[in-house]
Amino acid sequence: MSLYCIGDLQGCNAPFQRLLEKIDFSPSRDTLYLLGDLANRGPDSLGVLRRLSTLGDAAHCLLGNHDLHLLALWQGVHRPGRRDTVQDVLQAPDCQVLMDWLRHRAMALHRHGWLMVHAGVLPQWSVAQTLALAAEVEQALRGPDVKDFLSAMYGNTPGQWHDSLEGADRLRVIVNALTRLRFCTPQGVMEFTSSEGASAAPSGYLPWFEVPERATRGTPMAFGHWSTLATDAHRATGLRHNTLPLDTGCVWGGCLSAARLGAAAGKFELITVKCEQAQKPA
Repeated sequence: MSLYCIGDLQGCNAPFQRLLEKIDFSPSRDTLYLLGDLANRGPDSLGVLRRLSTLGDAAHCLLGNHDLHLLALWQGVHRPGRRDTVQDVLQAPDCQVLMDWLRHRAMALHRHGWLMVHAGVLPQWSVAQTLALAAEVEQALRGPDVKDFLSAMYGNTPGQWHDSLEGADRLRVIVNALTRLRFCTPQGVMEFTSSEGASAAPSGYLPWFEVPERATRGTPMAFGHWSTLATDAHRATGLRHNTLPLDTGCVWGGCLSAARLGAAAGKFELITVKCEQAQKPA
């Protein structure tokens, strides 16, 4: 039995198929953990969602910002953007089934010693608090008021977590941290305008995983979302700051990456396939 964490698919179904062939994936034997952004930007989001939704317990999928955006489009609370490529999903005869499946996916997982999220965690959040806050969003997505939640999901404020936050503000901060975070201050104030690499942090901000007193620093973490991170250092030396970024820019003409998790905590083997997409990052 092998365990794999896989970075952002973003509708790249053909490279996903090649990756599954390369690792000789068997749903009766192996388990996949998809780190979010399953859909959008790539050419075949419908194929990706149909494939994953049939794998049952062999594929555990996190929700990324693009997946939440797709759910908002499905609920009619947001308009498609110029670069969205999910119209085939929204017009599919099985759209309702696929969206019901999607909104029941996780926001964070802690499996086999690894904490898995799409984007990041705020410095003051422990593993237990991250999972508890993720569960609050999961409950909102799965409940009867999903449309209201998705309507209030967009926005950059509040920019910092406080335990006293309530309602839409509370859920928005959780969503932004788990699905959009790249840079923050040591106090956890988030910044959303920059998508450059870790070395290009705006003044006063750090990559979230470099905050010295991050509460999750003792737990190996796998995440996606940040395709401009330089991953060569991770390939050469293993985890950096006890984190493993796995969005290697498949949809932008890079690679699709999987990490085969080792028996020892924090150990992994990286497997990649090239992607034929050549879109420009947003």
